[in-house]
Amino acid sequence: MTTTHDARQSRLPDPAGLVPELAQIAGALFQAVGNGSIPRTTIGLVHLRAGQLVGNTYLTTLHTGNLRGAGETEDRITAVASWRDAPHFTPAERAALALVEAVLTPNPHGERVTDELYAEASAHYDDKALTTLTLAIGQVCLFIPVALIGKPLPGVAPAEQWRA
Repeated sequence: MTTTHDARQSRLPDPAGLVPELAQIAGALFQAVGNGSIPRTTIGLVHLRAGQLVGNTYLTTLHTGNLRGAGETEDRITAVASWRDAPHFTPAERAALALVEAVLTPNPHGERVTDELYAEASAHYDDKALTTLTLAIGQVCLFIPVALIGKPLPGVAPAEQWRA
């Protein structure tokens, strides 16, 4: 049986309402990732790139808005999609963007995060920062299935986006 989706509402009710532990998990991840070892801007860029890589409008809209709210320039936000040849990013930000791409993009020729990529990231981040960056990638990856399956509404406040 096929059902159609009403684009004016999400597919799922509020996941945190159905599984209250989700709020605890999300809060713990937010606290861990916000430990100060990685700039919030870098985390935002990584989260935006993840949304772009999985092709999800909700995530790209959410993280674009978060970056704007944090004072990021339109040039930097727009250039995340083509970061490799954009002049707007620091070497550390480039390493972070390369890591999220490696994690979320299949590599038919070997491992996703090569020793070379790890060494590049390690050149910019100490062990705590690299672990935090790893958790930041995991943080957005936790919500990718919710965004893809639940189809929350882009640009709608979290309290209003889920099907009743």
